[in-house]
Amino acid sequence: MIRAGLASGNPLAQAYLEGRSQLATFFSGDFRDPEAFRRKAREVDLRLGERGRKECLSFLLPPSPTAAAKLRRFVEDGGLFVTTGQQPGLLGGPLYTLYKALSAVGLAMRLEDLLGRPVLPLFWVASEDHDWSEVDHTFLLDRNNELVRFQLPEPGPLLGRPLHRIPLPREASEILDRFLQALPPSEHLDRYAPLLRDSLAPGRTLPRGFHTLLGGVMASWPLLFVDAAEPSLKRASLPLLLAELRQAESHEEALLTTSGALQALGYPLQVPILEGGVNLFLEGPQGRERLYRQGSGFRLGKSGLPVSLGEVVALAESDPSVLSPNVLLRPIVETALLPTVAYVAGPGEVAYFAQLGGLFEAHGVAMPVIVPRLSAFLVEGKVGKVLEKFHLEPHDLSRPAHELTASWSQEETPPDLRSSLEALQDGLVRGAEDLTRLVRDVDPTLVGAVTSTRNSALAALGQLEKKIHQAVRRRNRTLLEQLSKAQGHLFPLGRPQERVLNPFYYLARYGPPLLEALLEAYPIDLLSSSS
Repeated sequence: MIRAGLASGNPLAQAYLEGRSQLATFFSGDFRDPEAFRRKAREVDLRLGERGRKECLSFLLPPSPTAAAKLRRFVEDGGLFVTTGQQPGLLGGPLYTLYKALSAVGLAMRLEDLLGRPVLPLFWVASEDHDWSEVDHTFLLDRNNELVRFQLPEPGPLLGRPLHRIPLPREASEILDRFLQALPPSEHLDRYAPLLRDSLAPGRTLPRGFHTLLGGVMASWPLLFVDAAEPSLKRASLPLLLAELRQAESHEEALLTTSGALQALGYPLQVPILEGGVNLFLEGPQGRERLYRQGSGFRLGKSGLPVSLGEVVALAESDPSVLSPNVLLRPIVETALLPTVAYVAGPGEVAYFAQLGGLFEAHGVAMPVIVPRLSAFLVEGKVGKVLEKFHLEPHDLSRPAHELTASWSQEETPPDLRSSLEALQDGLVRGAEDLTRLVRDVDPTLVGAVTSTRNSALAALGQLEKKIHQAVRRRNRTLLEQLSKAQGHLFPLGRPQERVLNPFYYLARYGPPLLEALLEAYPIDLLSSSS
């Protein structure tokens, strides 16, 4: 069973989902409004045209014949992209990464009908990211329903370098073996195991293995990939990055203006604007280092080394890969180079896109239409039965177990059962008293027999009460175990399933039909050519 909706995980993303008018000026249009997509498509046509589309072909990685065939129509038919992206997590990362890819596919299908031209889904692999600790692990529920963490070792002196520069360690094959052993044998696992092995093959990097794996899983659809470190993409983006470098101070002011307006409405900033911070990283002595303005030049954030404008320009022109955008500039690079009509965003991304209007404008590019991604709970039969038994919804399991069980998990016998036992005990005592009075007139020697019978009955009732109490405790433990297991599936580590669990737990069990069902569950049903 799939419980699906649109992702919202912070106040701003929730307000955006609700269509609050106060946020309208921070975005390029309402994702519920077909005209917003038509307007963005016209802007793309005027800015990029046929030439721009041809130039971007060298960036693209079509991982399947389906994607390659559709790409052949792209230039001549004025094609557009629905983009999304993510850091390249180990063995595909958590479920929401797959949900992003499926959302891009689903939205592209709907927009193709709406706009009457090719619209392709495109996944941007953030291979220039340098935060190893965010991508070096994944979690899986094993065959015993135990949560297991699989983690790559730190890359030694390469720690802090962009991910595309870090080869996978020797331990990767051992980790993969343990990962596969934790999955149940099935025909679907036989389908995916070669893809998993290929993703961690010797000589691979996490980014390369990631898009190979995700591309194989999504091979039934025309999902394309772009690697942020692809040399032709780096060369094409260099003029924009150098423009950002030269205009760093005024662009910081533009970001502060928009961010201040959001804060005035009561929304916290997703990405803080650091004083003097440039929206660029330069590879320096301590890896990928943030640039900061310093006097007439700059300094590197970690090592503190000063560097002049001319030195940065010379380094980047000699090797474009050493200069890269930060999280705020990356969407502008993508939108400037690619004919992107819409971006599929998680809640955090929705919030930081709201900060970017001034930066998009400064670079002469219109923001794409921001569309929330699919959010889902995958509720297996055994978990669904627990929810039904306790009359709970998946989101209820975000609460601590002791709150959920407060009404029934008590050490003592429940009040109604205890009252019934007490009533029976009182009845025995009163009945014995009445019987004693009556038999005394008949035969006084029977009084002892009545008393003995009463005591035996009360002792038996006491034993029954103990057994009932033990049974209640056993039942409570069983129910608590069932609830805890359900929480382990829906809220592992106290976080939503989609943000923790690896998708292959489910893909190994249910295979491609699960992908079809998730695609069908994506609730973007507001777009049609008749709108």
